[in-house]
Amino acid sequence: MGGMTCAVILVLGGTGTTGRRVAALLRAAGQHVRAAARPGFDWSEPGTWEATLAGASRMYLMAPDGVPVEPAFVELAVRSGVGRVVLLSSMGIQTVGDERLLAAERVVRRCGAEWTIVRPSWFNQNFDEGYFRPSIMAGELAVPLGGACQAFIDADDLAAVAATALVEDGHAGCTYEPTGPRSISFPEAVAIIGGEIGREIRYLGTDEEYVESRIAAGTPRAEAEDAVKAFAALRNLGDWETTEVVERVTGRPPKPFETYAAEAAARGAWRG
Repeated sequence: MGGMTCAVILVLGGTGTTGRRVAALLRAAGQHVRAAARPGFDWSEPGTWEATLAGASRMYLMAPDGVPVEPAFVELAVRSGVGRVVLLSSMGIQTVGDERLLAAERVVRRCGAEWTIVRPSWFNQNFDEGYFRPSIMAGELAVPLGGACQAFIDADDLAAVAATALVEDGHAGCTYEPTGPRSISFPEAVAIIGGEIGREIRYLGTDEEYVESRIAAGTPRAEAEDAVKAFAALRNLGDWETTEVVERVTGRPPKPFETYAAEAAARGAWRG
């Protein structure tokens, strides 16, 4: 990752799956980074915004799942001197009707700063850092996508794309959909992980299995059934295509899922 050292680069979600990786890459490249996370920065507390933005010239913009990107914050950022924004969005948001992220993209596109939008699919790290980990540990994962292949991406590769767009020129006005080197299905993903940790992980891929598993975990039936509708829209798209975004933007190929699983297992990610 080349590019000139710029003023402070603000990284929101600085302790999260992507933010901490973006911050680490930027620091390794000699950039001045401010990693913002609660309690110092809070989307719901506008009183925390000004100090977070002070002196920042570029920003990695993301909000936790379910939290909207506040237009007023983005407007304040640009007024405060942020001239480049890289937004973490998600692949397939039109298909599933994710109004939160669609709105965030609209805000960023018209904010007046240079912008780049990054739309990854499922992160590999969902299996060891995120919401699939308890299911992997329990030996049973329910996701109602059947055998449809998904364009999993490693969070390290996503972070490399975002960090490059923050530091190097030539990415303004681009919407990137980075993926891993090949699409794989959830049954294949859990089989690869199971092979690495030496135990079988059952995959439950139907709507009914998903709803029942969510109810057993304490989710109201209506909420589980609403989630199934979004999954059905994704499933109906069929197999996801991979892209060459990671290699094109970063100059290196993306990490295969098999490599991710072997590395995670080796560091004990799924030990009880």
